[in-house]
Amino acid sequence: MKSKKVKFFQLRLKEGSINKKIQIAQRILKICKKNNVKFIINDNPYLAAKVNADGCHLGQNDMNISKAKKILKNKIIGVTCHNSIKLAKYASSNGANYIALGAFYKTKTKKVIHKASFKTLNKIKKSVKIPVVAIGGINHKNYKKLLLNKADFLAISGYVWNNKKFKPHQAIENLI
Repeated sequence: MKSKKVKFFQLRLKEGSINKKIQIAQRILKICKKNNVKFIINDNPYLAAKVNADGCHLGQNDMNISKAKKILKNKIIGVTCHNSIKLAKYASSNGANYIALGAFYKTKTKKVIHKASFKTLNKIKKSVKIPVVAIGGINHKNYKKLLLNKADFLAISGYVWNNKKFKPHQAIENLI
């Protein structure tokens, strides 16, 4: 499946041994390379470096950006900033390559603690010069509004992987 819509793929494995994660990451990396998709590892710069992923995404409780940069050198580093202009500015000024904001909508993927708004998205877009990724409950009915509000990328998980009506590639194709 070659989709021009998928630019990044984030591996988000919370469970399992490091060896199992390496094994899975290496297989996914091959698929990403074949399809010209950047491969990002969630939470773990060491794993990202080990498998030569394109980068790592850090949550607020993960390693700090400067330490991750030492491990990953010039690789991509993204940072979750929830709904905070302060966190977004901090991530941007400390070398993050992108920031993630959300959740914008209700989601079953994870418990929503921080709700982001279009107003916050617009303020952050004016405050930072790096790409902003919108996350949380994004599907074929609501994604256009995020793009119209200048989100640079959309992180879509549940709609693709937990869709009862469509297979993952069909769900992606529904995002016109």
